[in-house]
Amino acid sequence: MSERLDRLLRPRSLAFIGGAAAELAIEASRSFGFDGEMWGINPRRELRGALTVGSVAELPGVADAAFVAVARDTATDVVRELAAAGTGAAVCYASGFAETGDTGAAAQRELVEAAAGMPLVGPNCYGTLSAVTGAALWPDVHGLARCERGVALVSQSGNVAVNLTMARRGLAVAHVLALGNQADVGLAESTETLVADPAVTGVGLYLEAVDDIDRFAAAMDVAHQRRLPVVALKLGATEASGAIAVTHTASLVGNDTAYDALFRRLGVRRAHTVPELLDTLSVLVATGPLRGNRLVSLSCSGGEAALMADRSRGRNLSFPAFSPEHRDRVAAALEHRVAVTNPLDYHTFIWGDTARLTECFTAVLRDGRSVGDSPVEPSTRPFEGSPADSPFDAAVLLLDLPAAGLDRSRWWPTLDAFGAACAASGTPGVVAASLAENLPDEARTRAGELGLCACGDIDSALGALEAAAAFGRSLAAVASAPPPPLLAPAHSARPAGEPRPQRASSDGDAAVLAAVVMTETVLTETVLTETVLTETVLTESEAKERLAAVGISVPRGLLVTAAEAAAAAVEIGLPVVVKATGVAHKSDVGAVTVGLDDLDEVAAAAARLGALGDGTVTVEECVADAVVELLVSVRSEPPVGMLLTLGAGGTLVELLEDTATLLLPTRPADVRSALRSLRVWPLLAGHRGRPPAAVDAVVEAVSALALLVSTDRSITEVEINPLLVTEETAVAVDALMTVTQFGDAEIEPVQTRPDRP
Repeated sequence: MSERLDRLLRPRSLAFIGGAAAELAIEASRSFGFDGEMWGINPRRELRGALTVGSVAELPGVADAAFVAVARDTATDVVRELAAAGTGAAVCYASGFAETGDTGAAAQRELVEAAAGMPLVGPNCYGTLSAVTGAALWPDVHGLARCERGVALVSQSGNVAVNLTMARRGLAVAHVLALGNQADVGLAESTETLVADPAVTGVGLYLEAVDDIDRFAAAMDVAHQRRLPVVALKLGATEASGAIAVTHTASLVGNDTAYDALFRRLGVRRAHTVPELLDTLSVLVATGPLRGNRLVSLSCSGGEAALMADRSRGRNLSFPAFSPEHRDRVAAALEHRVAVTNPLDYHTFIWGDTARLTECFTAVLRDGRSVGDSPVEPSTRPFEGSPADSPFDAAVLLLDLPAAGLDRSRWWPTLDAFGAACAASGTPGVVAASLAENLPDEARTRAGELGLCACGDIDSALGALEAAAAFGRSLAAVASAPPPPLLAPAHSARPAGEPRPQRASSDGDAAVLAAVVMTETVLTETVLTETVLTETVLTESEAKERLAAVGISVPRGLLVTAAEAAAAAVEIGLPVVVKATGVAHKSDVGAVTVGLDDLDEVAAAAARLGALGDGTVTVEECVADAVVELLVSVRSEPPVGMLLTLGAGGTLVELLEDTATLLLPTRPADVRSALRSLRVWPLLAGHRGRPPAAVDAVVEAVSALALLVSTDRSITEVEINPLLVTEETAVAVDALMTVTQFGDAEIEPVQTRPDRP
């Protein structure tokens, strides 16, 4: 574990500064069973029976951690005194800092300076809970129980953190960190510390942004080495939630799609609801990484079995059929009274009979052969081998119990039998209900005692098992070929997520956009010199020159006046394409005409299109026999990295929304996998007996584009649309490229520190 946060997570002495909120934290620690020293600081009154002094200087010892619950204007002085006294860490509860605007941001910088390297959680946060030590730097109630090992939950929202502690899912929680504004201790450092903690069995994240991508990626490497699951619920998927995040904790949300790509690359499972976050974490901790995606479902109802099958649709899960021999053994256990299918309806004639239920479930989970003899599809074959005597990677029992006050005694034999069969076969088992309220705490507890994991409902169970299978694949992939370090985002003069500017108004005079962004300040005797970023959209011909320089095929073309278009067509060779210059999204505004094989038609098209701009047009060779049109783009997405997007291109790109995303750098195999995930893949592969497209050429073009943006860090965005793919080649017939240029500008002196963040 990182030594920097060790005293915060395992304190032996606590200090509480303030009034009512400090008293609540004292009471929380006391009721949680903290047995170390607890001191209060309040110059006017005693705090809840704790030894209380008037100032930090009067403390009888050095606190490992302190809870600072005073107003913003006082908090900075208190933090400074705590740091000077050698305090291990401080939680700043007060709000009114960067989340409120410029004045608050200045106060937050002063707060961090006052900490002088002492770990500072917050401000604008609830603080931390340690179920391992009983320490509660926490001004509210919570629902945790003491434990020696458990998951860690990290949240940027204090209220959500409170809610998470109240969950009743049989999930042991060792630590909770509510980080607030993350002025100092951030999500990446917290995660880095927690994944290395031997008391932590998994990590759940409720986040708005990752503050340090490289540090977070390094933490995920450690998590993989420990086979430790990490599940994230990230906000900011909509414009509204992103705006709330900015005003809530002053976070840069970033592009949600880029975070999806980041989480996939790092093996982090993304959840989209709070129940999904906790259920997925529960299953991953209980089952560990699954060796494959083959499930078997058990229920006493045909309707429930059908529902299970339907709800798995669209998920990367399979319910493989029983082999003939295996089916016969299961049928015999059910007296040949049941049609043996997967999902299985085992009927109710054995209901309440523990012995017969156990015999049935054991027959299902053990087919008498090793998995190497089982008919498993190559795409789902386990990477380490399944449990020695089970043809399935996990089993699900669908069991709805009666409501409180009703007799549940006839339901327990089913749960007990399932637990026994899973234990005998070594198969991970998950219990779910068709309605979450039909799986009460009593059933969840009993399931845990049997070595099973309980999920609220069918969708949660299937989603969690899909995550466990993906976790297994991720560990296998990283073990065989660790991904290279991420390429940092290029400098951009636009905030993350803001729409790109339009192309320059003419080929001869590129427009300069998004004029100034201050990025670096140098104090001189008379002026402040700041780096200025200017963003320029290149002309189409300039963009294609850069693409061609790295080996990407582009059509031969000439920039001419409208009057010269026919002569240019003769030089290039008919048929040709005529384009207006300096116009983005040409097809949308009728600024391109394709397939012209008559010189009079070329002249007429050039006259019309030239009038849309400055009188010039581009005449290009026409790429014939295209199999499919693709979109290929790379865009800088701070703070995550350089985002590669592949998808169906042409005029229907927005309508089809058929895309896949990767972060650079990437490997050819990853590009091929992304292409196979597209709905247009059958066209590339050869649809209905037609010849396949030049997929190798697509991969080569993507690799060349990645090389270009990796070596020329001035490029903040490049889009090829379409990349026309024929049976033999891939040609970039239109391109948009944005570059950032650097310069220095003098500005008037201002009253500020030269090392401001």
